[in-house]
Amino acid sequence: MITAIVMIKADVHRIAEVAEAIAEIDGVSEVYSVTGGVDLIAMVRVRRHEDLAEVIPGRVNKVPGVTSSDTHISFQTYSKHDLESAFAIGW
Repeated sequence: MITAIVMIKADVHRIAEVAEAIAEIDGVSEVYSVTGGVDLIAMVRVRRHEDLAEVIPGRVNKVPGVTSSDTHISFQTYSKHDLESAFAIGW
């Protein structure tokens, strides 16, 4: 599974509407409204790198109200939850 973290700037008057529209896109697992230099962060999870092109520039960036985005592709996932389940066999 390939994970991309997409930092999104949106029209300030449409943030909630933009977030809801992005959350409905196949491949987007979560959308967070955040403080800081961006308005939203979307987590995109797909099977192939080629799918990122369909989801991010093909769909996310075309949502009305999205003004710009910056995508970061994950190399490795580190998660307490994942580690706990890996070591919880038989306990």
